[in-house]
Amino acid sequence: MTTANKWNSGINDRKLKELICEIGRRVYNKGFAAANDGNISIRVGENEVLCSPTMICKGFMTPDDICAVDLEGGQIAGKRKRTSEILLHLAIMKHRPDVKAVVHCHPPHATAFAVAREPIPQCILPEIEVFMGEVPIAPYETPGGHAFANTVVPFLKGTNTIILTNHGTVSFGANLEEAYWKTEILDAYCRILLLSKQLGRVEYLNERESVELLDLKKKLGFDDPRFHVENCDLCGNSAFREGYKDAQPQPVAFEPAPFYPGYLERQKSTPAPAAAQSAAAPVDTEMLVKMITEQVMAALKK
Repeated sequence: MTTANKWNSGINDRKLKELICEIGRRVYNKGFAAANDGNISIRVGENEVLCSPTMICKGFMTPDDICAVDLEGGQIAGKRKRTSEILLHLAIMKHRPDVKAVVHCHPPHATAFAVAREPIPQCILPEIEVFMGEVPIAPYETPGGHAFANTVVPFLKGTNTIILTNHGTVSFGANLEEAYWKTEILDAYCRILLLSKQLGRVEYLNERESVELLDLKKKLGFDDPRFHVENCDLCGNSAFREGYKDAQPQPVAFEPAPFYPGYLERQKSTPAPAAAQSAAAPVDTEMLVKMITEQVMAALKK
């Protein structure tokens, strides 16, 4: 199968370059990237990635500005120099073959959490629980190099959105629209959290409500690390604890979430429905008939 057939695209696909420019305009108009901030990429071949160039305002790019790199970061097309932070995008794509697009920018409300190194509370908004889940915080490294790119690797298995400590956010998905929407949803949520804090408090969902949302998430076919991680608190930002090299970020500005037992442990401890128990352990029919007969005869003698 050729690259063109597999990916249905190529480094000269003008429509995809136009889409990068469109996403750049959205990022800029939302205030997610000041001046030359941020970068955008989309994978278009087995070893080809289109990306925004360095030192350009994302709100004013044209298709002719877009360049292309291979999966090692070497530039293979474009009149402008590729962004220095493309290595972050490529690390994500190499570890997550399902990812075709990446958006990195500095949405102010989410970046405030990145600067404060404050974990984003869970179990507050239903939409966030179902469509996003826990957002991990990658440790800080100077942007641009391989060390910086590798900070996100331990968290890639269970999320499509990551906070970059003292830097910004990176979101990714099967297409550019999906990758961008993750950023917008996250920043809107962080803004709600900060506004709620100004009102004086943030109220967490109770245990039943939290479990129901995770049940709904599973029913809808969405995955979540909390479905698989042992001893994972439902709301305690603990699904990614093994990914943190240093100490796991702890809440300071917000009250810690209430402790609710992990989803995996809950499933194990919940008795199976009667029908499931019957299927798992066949009933001894003769013993059952004998028991019922004895009960009937005893009743007749009374």
